[in-house]
Amino acid sequence: MPAFITFGRVLFAVLFIYTGATKLFSIQPTADYIGSKVTIPSLLAPYTAQLETMTGMTTPQMLAIGVGGFEIIAGLLIALNFGARFFAILMIIFICFATFYFHDFWNQTPPENAKTLIDALKNLSLIGALFIIAGYGKGPRSVEPAYGDV
Repeated sequence: MPAFITFGRVLFAVLFIYTGATKLFSIQPTADYIGSKVTIPSLLAPYTAQLETMTGMTTPQMLAIGVGGFEIIAGLLIALNFGARFFAILMIIFICFATFYFHDFWNQTPPENAKTLIDALKNLSLIGALFIIAGYGKGPRSVEPAYGDV
């Protein structure tokens, strides 16, 4: 059974490694998409302006690099089972934000929102799998059932 879990975790992580790599290999299109969907709050605008001056990149470009790197690192560490529980929880938070900002099917009319709704449901399934990884962690801790005699 542990071999199946390890194999499943590695196959699951391939999605995040691949999508992170595609973001890093096409930073400008990713940044353009982020820029069209995400608005920086006015409270954070002075800080992002400072970062833009320091790096010479726009905020969407920095977000594209950060998100791509995060997806690759989190995917690799989940696949290798090193901090899998921690990175699964971080990925849950990340996917919740990504679903809210990029798969807003509730703002679209019914025939056009089908693909966005499917993407949001796919993300919901990924969150479910990440909860399993976060709950399972490195493996079983004891022989006793977690919920008694069920």
